[in-house]
Amino acid sequence: MRDTAAPEYAIEAVGLTKTYAASRKQGPKLALKGVDLAIPRGSIFGLLGPNGAGKSTFINILAGLVNKSGGMAKIWGIDIDKDPREARAALGVVPQEVNMDPFFTPMESLDLMAGFYGVPKAERRSEEILEALGLGDKKNAYVRQLSGGMKRRLMVAKALVHNPPILILDEPTAGVDVELRRSLWEYVRKLNAQGTTIVLTTHYLEEAQEMCDTIAIINQGNVVACEPTAKLLQRLNYRTLVIWPGESVAAIPDSLQPLEPVVRKDGALAVTYRTGETSIEQLLTRFRQAGVSIGDLATEEPDLEDVFVALTSG
Repeated sequence: MRDTAAPEYAIEAVGLTKTYAASRKQGPKLALKGVDLAIPRGSIFGLLGPNGAGKSTFINILAGLVNKSGGMAKIWGIDIDKDPREARAALGVVPQEVNMDPFFTPMESLDLMAGFYGVPKAERRSEEILEALGLGDKKNAYVRQLSGGMKRRLMVAKALVHNPPILILDEPTAGVDVELRRSLWEYVRKLNAQGTTIVLTTHYLEEAQEMCDTIAIINQGNVVACEPTAKLLQRLNYRTLVIWPGESVAAIPDSLQPLEPVVRKDGALAVTYRTGETSIEQLLTRFRQAGVSIGDLATEEPDLEDVFVALTSG
């Protein structure tokens, strides 16, 4: 599939909607409200949002597990309505839930999955994939004998058997240890360097900030932001100035009270200010005029968590 002309976008959605039928307890639920999204080919793309925001519905529509109510979606340039089988063959999905037959070995699990995708035996890379994910020595062990982290890696391996150009990772590091998380991200970066587009959903926002080129935030079925990560972090026009006084301050001077400084555990004074209204020099002047000697200082930028809360908290 990668030998054909590669599209500009790995995944495109235009006006995508999904309405779930009414239940006894509630009426119809509009899970996606006209989602427009274009995921660049070759990127590591973050899809973030609170629980119930619509992320899983969006992924399940692409994977063929949920029928959309309206709109259009393409995977690798292929319309999911016109050629659903070919479109979904371009996709490898690693779901949140670890779900596999405990009486199969990892090698058997991968060969079975490759068979589902019609990969000829001569073209299967089961052993190569298991080795790459650190499961080579467990290839003939029963799945039930694997640790939780190994099972999570096996889920990734199963999604790669047909060499898809797009890999969706739905909360891939939930509940795994730091070492596994690090090794998994190393492998994901390697896949991305080889041309695989990665779509990541995660609740670890620092993880998304470090890994993703572009991030979309979904809230209540709407895309509320979709920008390169660096640009998204610039949305909040405030910074925090942190000052370590040369001499300890027993009490905050009255003249500094309007700045609402926060005294941190290490004795530093932190002032959050809007960049378009106040400059660091103006703040430093006010501290000096209040008799606070400045031993050291630093500035702190908003992180992805700050942006996420601002865009989803209403």
